[in-house]
Amino acid sequence: MSTIFHKIINREIPADIVYEDEHLLAFRDIAPQAPVHVLFVPKVDVATLNDLPRGQPELVGRLALAAADYARREGFAEDGYRIVVNCNGDGGQTVFQLHLHLLAGAPLGRFGTTL
Repeated sequence: MSTIFHKIINREIPADIVYEDEHLLAFRDIAPQAPVHVLFVPKVDVATLNDLPRGQPELVGRLALAAADYARREGFAEDGYRIVVNCNGDGGQTVFQLHLHLLAGAPLGRFGTTL
């Protein structure tokens, strides 16, 4: 299946890319929910967290560590940030390629409240 994220990874459509390595790509969300809203996407096809192969837990670890490194590099790690992985429709997932949201740049409040 080809999603908008696959097209960004393959450079078929433009994106504001802020990080890339051999395993993942990170780019600014086009509809940000916070002053900083960056998506971290693996370059391998995994539709949802439910589809993550049990033998590849490092995939999620790479996404989380890249987000933490980005937060440190951009200078907001000490102020705080939130990472979120949505899974399937009721979980809020709209693009069916596993991805992690990094949200920061303002007080986000308690989880579950409006941003």
